[in-house]
Amino acid sequence: MKILAIVGSNAENSYNRKLLLAIKNRFTMHNIELAEIKDLPLYKEGQDTPQVVSDLANKIEAADLVLIGSPEQQHSVTSALKSALEWLSSNLHPFKGKPVFIVGTSPLAQGSGRSQTRLKNILAAPGFSCPVFNGDEFMLGLASKAFNEDGEIKDERTLEFLDHFFGEVEEWYEQITK
Repeated sequence: MKILAIVGSNAENSYNRKLLLAIKNRFTMHNIELAEIKDLPLYKEGQDTPQVVSDLANKIEAADLVLIGSPEQQHSVTSALKSALEWLSSNLHPFKGKPVFIVGTSPLAQGSGRSQTRLKNILAAPGFSCPVFNGDEFMLGLASKAFNEDGEIKDERTLEFLDHFFGEVEEWYEQITK
């Protein structure tokens, strides 16, 4: 399965990038490619779609499944992710029919629960038309302590839950793509 993993942050030292890289390294049976939003311009209504946005849209269209790593800022998604999604739902519509699932991490204990809920609301808006996984949620809290020096998730119980979560996503994907 080809999965495009979108880093939902423009931070240079993003914990969500670390999380997506850890997922890529753990689930090697899938072809997981990371995509960045940090170089996308701020969305401007009425402006032609920049080539960098078109390139990201093409990657989304080529993927079987899209994974979004969403940090939480002020109880919501980052402004960079919101802007990227506005580009990707106005002139272009690469998410149409594309299965999406969400993970996230945060330096705080609660993880990214509120941003994941907010992101699901955004993806329900016109211009997306994509099925979104609504089973268990993977929210990794205390991100600054969660990874070892090799970028792997340290806690074994967290890894067990991540395996469970990915199994649920794979079953969901099989059901909706029959």
